[in-house]
Amino acid sequence: MSTDRYVSPLSERYASSQMQYIFSQDMKFRTWRKLWIALAETEKELGLSQNGRPVITEEQIAELKAHAEDINYDVARAREKEVRHDVMSHVYAYGQQCPGAAGIIHLGATSCYVGDNTDIIVMREGLRLIRKKLLNVMAALADFADKYKDLPTLAFTHFQPAQPTTVGKRATLWLQEFFLDLEDLDYVLGNMKLLGSKGTTGTQASFLELFDGDQETIDKIDPMIAEKMGFKECFPVSGQTYSRKIDTRVINVLAGIAASAHKMSNDIRLLQHLKEVEEPFEKSQIGSSAMAYKRNPMRSERIASLSRYVMIDALNPAVTSAAQWFERTLDDSANKRLSIPEGFLAVDGILDLCLNVADGLVVYPKVIEKHLRSELPFMATENIMMDAVKLGGNRQELHERIRELSMEAGRRVKAEGRENNLLELIAEDPAFPMNLEELQQAMDPARYVGRSREQVDSFLRDIIRPLLEENKDLLGEKAEINV
Repeated sequence: MSTDRYVSPLSERYASSQMQYIFSQDMKFRTWRKLWIALAETEKELGLSQNGRPVITEEQIAELKAHAEDINYDVARAREKEVRHDVMSHVYAYGQQCPGAAGIIHLGATSCYVGDNTDIIVMREGLRLIRKKLLNVMAALADFADKYKDLPTLAFTHFQPAQPTTVGKRATLWLQEFFLDLEDLDYVLGNMKLLGSKGTTGTQASFLELFDGDQETIDKIDPMIAEKMGFKECFPVSGQTYSRKIDTRVINVLAGIAASAHKMSNDIRLLQHLKEVEEPFEKSQIGSSAMAYKRNPMRSERIASLSRYVMIDALNPAVTSAAQWFERTLDDSANKRLSIPEGFLAVDGILDLCLNVADGLVVYPKVIEKHLRSELPFMATENIMMDAVKLGGNRQELHERIRELSMEAGRRVKAEGRENNLLELIAEDPAFPMNLEELQQAMDPARYVGRSREQVDSFLRDIIRPLLEENKDLLGEKAEINV
């Protein structure tokens, strides 16, 4: 590893080797060569000829295929220094390896034929890997939600104590966010199309010349290339490039996943502060250089940090697509080289972290119960009031007494740092015909979680488990984090 120059943390610390390969030079330039082969095969199969003789032969295509994988980078780099054009440098380098086919490489195409089609192919492969990792995160959260669907916990609105929920029910909120992201991802992935080969301004003028104006034959070019490259179709119209709005669509999906991960990580950080739930903490892990006792939620903090990067990164393709002039400008190129790969690499790292966290969450039921019971008397007051009314009390008068007693108990907790004595105050008040023992019997937390268990069961049974079963071949992944 080079230590005397900048190295992106996305490749050094966060992204997996699989995602790094998808955006590697090997993937890019091998795909270029596959596209050149697909174009040559299509032109040959459509009968491209001159004076009755085929322009492209089987021998030429065989020669191209023989060197589809072994990129002669040294030749391409040297050539690019001379001509300042990456595509023509690789056309030249490929031709050096395939002298018999050198004259028909890139025939009728413009640079975006290889550049843009490769971008689409690479993004599709990236989305497929993201989808796999997203499903594994969802599977881990589903198991967690199912395991803790009955464990009552204090719920919060505005981070103020509210009606109880269960630990599992709360996890379904995270899970549902990711489910919505998966729906968006599947829509975008299912509608990915190739640019095809449409020439300099998208008019296919070069093919009109090559095929002597044969419109019927020209109409077959894009569908044949699409099929060879594993796509259903190409975009029906374009300028020189595919619409940069496609990049916006793709990065918006990634930003949505990042937002969901950020929300989950924030909740876990707050829960870790409360000592109710912790992310994994390894035996030799150091939480702080100064405070040896600390167990900082560094994984969740990293999820939040990377997620913010991706959400902001989503602005790049949106602005780029808005700024494209007519059929083509080149102010997208440098931006795309950064914003698209880095968005994918960051979300890849985010999902590895999410899986690592979700797969190893530690729950502390005793702490959860302690916190819940300290607030439960306040939450039980409505039930207590209803029971007192049934025993002959006046609802309005009882409501006022409970309000006054709750204020007194709250003052005692906040101002004096003492235990919540609301039940004792109610038992001592003659307006309530109940003794302390009867009131304490009403303090079963399970009475106040509503339909938490039933909601978890139905959500997992009807939506999540069928989805995971449908994608079971993609499950079983584990995530290791580098540092």
